[in-house]
Amino acid sequence: MTTTVLRSCNLCEAGCGLTFEVEDNRIVSVQPDEHDPYSRGYVCPKGMAIADIHHDPDRLRRPVRRGADGRFHDVSWEEAFTEAGARLREIRARHGADAVAVYFGNPLVHNYSAIIMLGSFLNALGSRNRTGAGSQDTSPRFGASYYLYGNTLVMPVPDIDRTDYFLCVGANPAISQGSAMVTPNVRASLRAIRERGGKVVIVDPRFTETAKLADEHVFIRPGGDAAFLLAMVQALIDAGRIDRDAIQQMATGWDETAQRLRAFSPERTERLTGVAASVTRRLADEFAAARRAVAYTRVGTCNNAFGTLASWANDVLNLAAGRLGVEGGAMFPEPGLDGSQFVRLGKMNGHDRWRSRVRGLPETGCDLPASILAEEIETPGNGQVRALVTAAGNPVLSTPNGRRLDRALEKIEFMVAVDLYINETTRHADLILPPCWSLAEDHSEPLAPSVSLRNVVRWCPPVVQRAADELADWEILLRLTQELGGGPTGMKWVDRGLRVAAKVGWRYDPQQTLDMLLRIGPHGDRYLPWRRGINLRKVKSSPYGVDLGPARPGVRHRLDYKDGKIHLAAAPLIRAIAELERELDRERADGEVLLIGRRELRTNNSWMHNVPALVAGRERCVLYVNPYDAGRAGLRDSEPAQLESRVHSGVVPVRVTDEVMPGVVSLPHGWGHAACAGWQSVASAHAGVSANDFTDDQRVESVVGQSILNGVPVRLRRAESKPDENAAA
Repeated sequence: MTTTVLRSCNLCEAGCGLTFEVEDNRIVSVQPDEHDPYSRGYVCPKGMAIADIHHDPDRLRRPVRRGADGRFHDVSWEEAFTEAGARLREIRARHGADAVAVYFGNPLVHNYSAIIMLGSFLNALGSRNRTGAGSQDTSPRFGASYYLYGNTLVMPVPDIDRTDYFLCVGANPAISQGSAMVTPNVRASLRAIRERGGKVVIVDPRFTETAKLADEHVFIRPGGDAAFLLAMVQALIDAGRIDRDAIQQMATGWDETAQRLRAFSPERTERLTGVAASVTRRLADEFAAARRAVAYTRVGTCNNAFGTLASWANDVLNLAAGRLGVEGGAMFPEPGLDGSQFVRLGKMNGHDRWRSRVRGLPETGCDLPASILAEEIETPGNGQVRALVTAAGNPVLSTPNGRRLDRALEKIEFMVAVDLYINETTRHADLILPPCWSLAEDHSEPLAPSVSLRNVVRWCPPVVQRAADELADWEILLRLTQELGGGPTGMKWVDRGLRVAAKVGWRYDPQQTLDMLLRIGPHGDRYLPWRRGINLRKVKSSPYGVDLGPARPGVRHRLDYKDGKIHLAAAPLIRAIAELERELDRERADGEVLLIGRRELRTNNSWMHNVPALVAGRERCVLYVNPYDAGRAGLRDSEPAQLESRVHSGVVPVRVTDEVMPGVVSLPHGWGHAACAGWQSVASAHAGVSANDFTDDQRVESVVGQSILNGVPVRLRRAESKPDENAAA
């Protein structure tokens, strides 16, 4: 018998609608849902291949333990949990909670039950050495939001479907599907801007897939985003296009900000940005003259030397031009499942409340920068990291100077991983605890609603039924939490009561927490039967979710500051402006080449390269080199090159193209799978080279301390050997 299951995709924020045909508990077909009111039949190649992950023969189905010979052997769940709990408790008792570090990856962000239980696990563990994928690409945005609006998860989202002028800096939404801007089928939205007479402008070191859909593309040197955006604001001031009174009604600190901006004239920033002053002034005039306009930045901007300042400057530009909190500009979602409320309740809202032991890097939203891991493992002394827990993450490929971390993990006392695969990181684990994976669990997006102007709450049932001996992510994390003395809520007095209830047959279910968060949220029924607000029962009753209406214009209703205003002049941002001003006058080395990353539609960080359909065809892990730089280095298309940074030298395949500007080379991230040969047959056959072998863990962003993954100084020359494809160190 064949059944049909409707489900939103859980691979990224877009949440495109999918239709699954299931026969004998096996997915036989995945199709885009033509009736989904939001994605309207659009889905990317990753969504179409989602069932291949569930059915992947290389995916782990039961817990494994690594033996002395390096091979993995099956163990029972009870053995695994008992050993994991005993080892973690022993290390914590002997060396303190900070001796156990935690790294969690991007997939947890799209798994409501796992993200809820991760918070309880972290509370039970008590370690401050926690980090994750967000510290690699989003901490600058979190930091800017915290200082501007008082909450790390309050973010203005471009109203792309109503704007007339879309200025996109350091982002490639045609590939990311609108990171921090939930927009299924971004390509259609961009075409619609142009069709209604608007304009799309892309500012990027690469002529990206999004740039190919735009009216204008402007090359910018990596690391120049903040200076360019500040110069845009200064150009508006020079042209008399700023309404100072309106700004001061909404924000504090404008006068100090405006004074600091005087140093960032388009003429003075030209050398750092590579953008001609005349172009900057023209774009500023167009931005101000458009009836509705919005500026948008994302990962490329976050990953450079002034990522937090650039994210802040993006919002300052929208504010200064009167585009913040208005239709067609940057608006503030008011979601039914409110992530900003979640971080507030979980005390995760903040910045620089503690710092890492070795280098003194600050936390952001309770997470330290991921670049600390290797040094915290290697450096002796009180608080040295001796154990590691990873959940759905692969930091050897995702964090800077990955080979250093790879070597450090060989020395760690104990490691446990919650993961589907034996990969470049989990191969070091003593225990791997594999979840049943998402399609065997119910689904509701936990954080994407916070960056979506489609104010929709949706719940989806499991697509397939899990086997009797399989556990969900949240169940694995709950059991680890219990082994450490905690419970499902993270509140001791509540968890004590739940343990008593469990003795008479009561069983915790994360749907109860989801229901509570919906009911106490801005659109909830507050547990009052006469209110018309939402609860989980109402959400479940609609296969496409509950539409709570469009975002409201305005800003004040989303601010966490008691004065109800945006705070512009936070001390860390003012210091960053002064640091950037000094950078304007720095002499650049002749022939300097800077490495940037690259994202492709068929890849999802490092963990979907074992799907044959997504790695078929042309080789994707190649270094893009401009013809000018190729000529200087004596390189030819399709031949190998020796790429060298401060931390690594390796051989990479070259593609000569004018898609990157002179002085810039581009290598996609997430590759480097030679070390997982024998465990992931498809990925290891398309191993590629890890871009993060070349990035430098000692170079960090100026405010939140995030790794600088774009704008890495490198040298380029001919190589005689073939690409090393990240051979195991």
